[in-house]
Amino acid sequence: MKPVIVVGAGLGGLSCAVAAKQRGLDVLLLERAPAISNVGAGIQVPPNAGRAMRYLGLFDKLITKAVVLERLDLVRYESGEVLLARDGQKGIVENYGAPWMVAHREDYHRILYDEAERSGVQIRLGASVKTVGFDMTTVTLENGTVLEGSVIIGADGLWSTTRAQILGYASDPKETGDLAYRAIFSTEKLRALNDERINKLISQNVATVWLGPNKHCVLYPVRGGEEYNLVLLRPDNLPKGQTKVEGDLNEMKLTFEGWDPVLTELISCIPMVLRWKLFHHEELKTWTKDSVAILGDACHPTLPYQAQGAAMAVEDGVVIGHLLGLLGKDYASDPSGPPPEAFASILALYESLRKHRTTLNVSGARENRYMYHLPDGPEQKRRDLELQKVDWVSSTPWKYTDGPYQRELLGHDVIKEANAAYLEWKKVKLGNS
Repeated sequence: MKPVIVVGAGLGGLSCAVAAKQRGLDVLLLERAPAISNVGAGIQVPPNAGRAMRYLGLFDKLITKAVVLERLDLVRYESGEVLLARDGQKGIVENYGAPWMVAHREDYHRILYDEAERSGVQIRLGASVKTVGFDMTTVTLENGTVLEGSVIIGADGLWSTTRAQILGYASDPKETGDLAYRAIFSTEKLRALNDERINKLISQNVATVWLGPNKHCVLYPVRGGEEYNLVLLRPDNLPKGQTKVEGDLNEMKLTFEGWDPVLTELISCIPMVLRWKLFHHEELKTWTKDSVAILGDACHPTLPYQAQGAAMAVEDGVVIGHLLGLLGKDYASDPSGPPPEAFASILALYESLRKHRTTLNVSGARENRYMYHLPDGPEQKRRDLELQKVDWVSSTPWKYTDGPYQRELLGHDVIKEANAAYLEWKKVKLGNS
């Protein structure tokens, strides 16, 4: 059987490569970067992402590098008054099967990359894919090399070229109207401020989200509490065509003038900052063509306001790898492996399983943006009162606190769903059970 070719060694691509390899398939992972270097800053790992890592056998490694949150606090922007404290451990684990964690993206990525190497995934760095051939399931690299696989999975991110080739036209992500400043502090540096309020904040493993008019900010510990990740989100003022530039520190400080003194003290310590334009994409008409599919940001990029972008990519990866593994097992006695039409059908099954869930996430993130950014006034006051009554079971006007929505988002068992769907597919396509 020809290898599964995965294009892109981000979190979703690595998850797919590892899941497929663990299920006995040959995997070739192509990454255009010439080397794997420091990747990103902080990242939240909600319970559904933790369960996906457990499925890959990597949860214990992740939890040693991550921070398990005691709470997730929503607070008022000008005072730091706590509006809602969400338990990150016992209640989360009981309801959703894993804790809420935060980590440095580099650590998260390294765990998956090391497992890919350990399990025998073929990894080619500096391998930039120029075109995808659908008839023969091939990729052509920029250097002219042609590689043939059983399937091709485009995990090539927000500006995916695989997406455009599947659709037959360019379909770039759309600006959301928001941008993010991102910064990392050492905890030692924060303690050196000798500020009692900041010392109290960093004495606990808590994610703090300041909610304010048209803006919000998120702070949480990473790397065992040795560092803190701060993200500040505001209306986008970058020109079209610019996606990431160095930020103006004075502009950033002025943007959050009058906010909680604890937050403004933290902002004053930032030595340099990058501004990132935020993008999303409306639901695509298709994620697959023949034996080629896309995953993660290539097909459902989202605002980061549910902490689910990476989680959904990792889920995509494990579902594809799992389904391909089931297919390979059913054709284990056939030296040539499954026929192309079986691979194409399985990738269509993957899309049918994932599309609704990921679209719900994209829309839910937009709704969280609305809730987070309410201007002061009657609706904001109603929101603040409603947040005080949350029980995480009942339905509420806000997706962030709606019990049924949160159970589906955080507690959904994607592997159980994939197993059931595959059995039904097998009855129809292979005529057995």
